[in-house]
Amino acid sequence: MIEHAPDWLSVLPPVLAIALAIATRQVYVSLFLGIWAGTTILADGDPLGGLADAIEACVQVFGDAGNTRVIVFSAMIGALIAITQYTGGVRGFIDAIGRRGLVRTPRRAMLLSWLIGLLVFVESSITSLVNGSVCRPLFDKLRISREKLAYLCDATAAPICILIPLNAWGAYIAKTLSDQGVEEPVGVLVDAIPFNFYALLTVAFSLVFVVLLRRDYGPMKAAEKRVRETGELLRPGAEPVVATEVTSIEPEENTPRRAINFLLPIAVMVVMMPVGLWITGDGDLLKGSGSTSVLWAVLAATFVAAALGVAQRIVTTRQSIDLFFKGFGGLIPLALLMVFAFAIGAVTKQLGTGVYVAQLASGALSPAVVPALLFGIACFIAFSTGTSWGTFAIMLPIAIPIATTLNVPIELAVGAVLGGGVFGDHCSPISDTTIIASMAAGTDHIDHVNTQLPYALTVAGVSVAAYLIAGAVA
Repeated sequence: MIEHAPDWLSVLPPVLAIALAIATRQVYVSLFLGIWAGTTILADGDPLGGLADAIEACVQVFGDAGNTRVIVFSAMIGALIAITQYTGGVRGFIDAIGRRGLVRTPRRAMLLSWLIGLLVFVESSITSLVNGSVCRPLFDKLRISREKLAYLCDATAAPICILIPLNAWGAYIAKTLSDQGVEEPVGVLVDAIPFNFYALLTVAFSLVFVVLLRRDYGPMKAAEKRVRETGELLRPGAEPVVATEVTSIEPEENTPRRAINFLLPIAVMVVMMPVGLWITGDGDLLKGSGSTSVLWAVLAATFVAAALGVAQRIVTTRQSIDLFFKGFGGLIPLALLMVFAFAIGAVTKQLGTGVYVAQLASGALSPAVVPALLFGIACFIAFSTGTSWGTFAIMLPIAIPIATTLNVPIELAVGAVLGGGVFGDHCSPISDTTIIASMAAGTDHIDHVNTQLPYALTVAGVSVAAYLIAGAVA
């Protein structure tokens, strides 16, 4: 519920957080200052009261069971990665690829990263973390920048997940559409996929332009040149969002390198996702709880990884428990970032940031520009708030009535909103998905944002043109 009449001040906290993060490269501090600015506005300009409320806003993140499950399973991915690394699973998978000569060139390494993003569509956070754990050693060996890996992790996370309804994203969007009175929400969601230009173009752009043609420009080109010429995986002075407790675990010398110790837990995780959705949705996959299903999937995968290690006498039960807590603890910094990201999202909702931005443009609509305008507004809201799902919650109730009134196809309007939400989720410095991609690649978070943004803006620009054409012919 909005506790502040939406006005220009409601835009200040997210803009402040984003600007400070880019200028200072201190993401933790910038996010908290953005939260503090928002709670100070809500406290009628009282900074001390705002500080107390800012701390409380962070605590209240855990009052939402869905948020808590997301934070927990994100940290638990660290346990899964730690166990699969120590039991030789990750190294076995990489060695198996090497023995078959499948990844000998930078182009093939990037193609592997893209394919992992395509196949592990369970949830955007898991997609990035699995992608990073497998591909980071290959990228480092072949002198591909960590920034490029972060981009591929990010470009195949949310954009892929939103194009495959059989996951938490599909369940959430279908429920949101149903709440707006859409009679066949699943059908509308599926029909909207061809109109989700940003997600489709991002997947295509990352494959064709970045992986196959290797046409880099902007800061990404400089990052690639740095690695090729100097071998420096990171920019001098960079502060990677990475935990050595998770990324630097190596199996013992006499530990057999078996790819099955990695592939089977990942397969279990992918299979358990629809199973969890089916159980929590009482037989309806798209009515299930996405966060609960992902948590179950990660728990099952972690248990299978530990069981494989114990059964093969690679680790004892005690060692597997120690690895669990070591990996879990290694991602606590990531969990804290996500707490801040969720907190600033809640504060911007109380301020009415999204509603204010939407209201600014609501009086200047014509049918031909509706899709492009909906896309642009969703982009700005998602970039400012760092949440695509929050953007969907704000924009779908606005987009559907507008589309109905102006005779714009609902599928086109929904596709525009979903695409705009993914853009913000894809490249906002305060987005949890962007933060996780930085962590997965082991790169400086702001370096990831700076190198990725020109690519995202290129695709967004083409998407605007596509929506203008679609609006004109609809």
